[in-house]
Amino acid sequence: MGGAVRKQFRLLGGVPLVVHSLRVLQASPVIDAIILAVPQADVAYCQSEIVEHYRFTKVIRVVAGGQERQDSVRNALAVVDEQSEIVVVHDAVRPFLTERMLKEVVIAARAKGAAIIALPMRDTVKQVAADHVIERTVDRRPLWLAQTPQAFRRDWLQEAHQKAQLEDLAATDDAYLLERLGRPVTVVEGSGENIKVTRPEDLIIGEAILASRQMAAEKG
Repeated sequence: MGGAVRKQFRLLGGVPLVVHSLRVLQASPVIDAIILAVPQADVAYCQSEIVEHYRFTKVIRVVAGGQERQDSVRNALAVVDEQSEIVVVHDAVRPFLTERMLKEVVIAARAKGAAIIALPMRDTVKQVAADHVIERTVDRRPLWLAQTPQAFRRDWLQEAHQKAQLEDLAATDDAYLLERLGRPVTVVEGSGENIKVTRPEDLIIGEAILASRQMAAEKG
């Protein structure tokens, strides 16, 4: 994204991106407690200006994250109550989380052990060589785009992260770590609105989604 403000604290609809997800998590009956992993330099800011300012009473800890996303999840896992059965992992820069997504992914994880929100691939997919020449068209029917939230049995997820750390393995999402252990991961279809804000233009798309939701709420 560039700039002096980290992505998760950029404003969307007048509030930091992370606040949108936290509001859904706070209101959800399937979420008992929240652990917020943020850069070390932002721990105090998040505690006072996010957690306390917006009264997120379910946030029980704000912990220092790590160099990579995987490190941040592992640091948060380290302070999860051992009595917890299911852990839900969600990216702060996916502000359009919904209660339906949370409920369905948790139900699937309770039944199967692991589940993620994902979208079926709808565009034509090309495999391209290093010289930017198309090699072949890939069958898109079995391809899905992984999103968050992702939900897992706590013991499975902790085992997966421990093994990845021992093997110095990097992964872009937690489901991959479970897959490597041979654990089945169920897919729950998500929403095209569940965008990940990674570029400046994504904020413009986000404002449009917020406006659309507001109009729908006023009509409904």
